[in-house]
Amino acid sequence: MTDADKKRLLREMIFFRRFEDRTFEAYMERKIGGFLHLYSGQEAVATGVLEMAKMGGGDKADYVITGYRDHVHALKAGAPAREVMAELYGKETGSSRGRGGSMHIFDPTANFMGGYALVGQPFPLAAGLALGCKHKKTNQIAICFLGDGANNQGTFHETMNMASVWNLPVLFVCENNMYAIGTHIDRSTAVRDQYKRVCGYNMKASQHDGMDIDVVMKAAKTAVDYVRKESKPYFIEFMTYRFRGHSMSDAKGYRTKEEEAEWEKRDPINIYKARLIEAGLITDADVKKMQDDVQNEIETDIIKFAEQSPEPKVAELTRYVLDDNPDPRWIGPLQNKY
Repeated sequence: MTDADKKRLLREMIFFRRFEDRTFEAYMERKIGGFLHLYSGQEAVATGVLEMAKMGGGDKADYVITGYRDHVHALKAGAPAREVMAELYGKETGSSRGRGGSMHIFDPTANFMGGYALVGQPFPLAAGLALGCKHKKTNQIAICFLGDGANNQGTFHETMNMASVWNLPVLFVCENNMYAIGTHIDRSTAVRDQYKRVCGYNMKASQHDGMDIDVVMKAAKTAVDYVRKESKPYFIEFMTYRFRGHSMSDAKGYRTKEEEAEWEKRDPINIYKARLIEAGLITDADVKKMQDDVQNEIETDIIKFAEQSPEPKVAELTRYVLDDNPDPRWIGPLQNKY
C-alpha cells in the first residue's frame, strides 16, 4: 500500500466514525426513527476486509452482504454516503427509497446486496451469491459479515456445510464483539472461539485482532486470495468491540465501565493514527484537518441532502414491492448482471 493509501484509510475510518456519531445525534433529534445499530469501534474490520477485496484483482466488485449493523459496510462497498444517510432519514432519495431504513441499506450498483434484520439471514443468501459467481464463471466472491450472536442460528450450520460441500467462493467474516445484544458469549455459546466451530465442515478458518487495521488487512488478504483462487469458503473471525450499545434503546447495563475503558484504549482509529504519526506520514495537524474536513462534508453536504430530500409519497406506499420495481437505478444494473 502507498502512503496515500494509508492516509486515505485513516480518513475513511474517521469518516465512518463521524457518520455513525452523526446518525446518533440525528436519532436523538427525532430526525431518524425506527431501529438504529451503530458500528463505532469496529471500523477496522469492514474497512480492512473490503479494502483487500477491492485490491484482490476481481473482474468486477465482489458481492457484500451483512446483518443490520450495516451502514459502514455499505459505505465501504461503494454506496453513496448521501443515499445511505437519506435512507436513515426515510427519504425518497435513500438507497432503498426510504422504505427500508437503517437495517435495510441496499445498493446493487455497488454489489452491496443488503443489510438484513433477521439474525442469521445473510448466511444462505451469501451462499446463493457465491453459487451465482460460480455459475457465471467470474472470479468474484461473496463476502458475508455477521456478528458472533448469529452463529447460533440454524442457518449458520446449514450454510457452512453447504458452502463446503459445494466448494462455494464465499468469505464469512465474523465480527466477534462478544455480545449478542446484551448476552455475553460465555453465557450463550459453548465454544467462545468462533473460528473453531467450522472445523466440522472441513473449512479453512482463522482468528485475528479486529482493532488493528494492519492485522485485519494482512489476514483478509490471505482469506480473500484463497477464496478467489481456490473457489472454496473461508471463515475468518475478528475480535472487536462496539463502543455503543447494541441499539439506541440499549443502556449497556450488562457491561462494566472497566471493560469498556480497556477496549477503548484499543480504539482502531487511534491505533492507526499513532502508527502513521510515528512513521512520519502525518502530523497531529494533518489529523485535525482530516477531522475538520470530514465534519464539514457530513454537515454541509450529506446531512443537508438528507434533510432537504422529499418524503416518500403515501400514494406510492406499495411501490417497489416484489417485482413491481420501476426504479431505473436498479433495473438496469440487475438486468445487466442476471
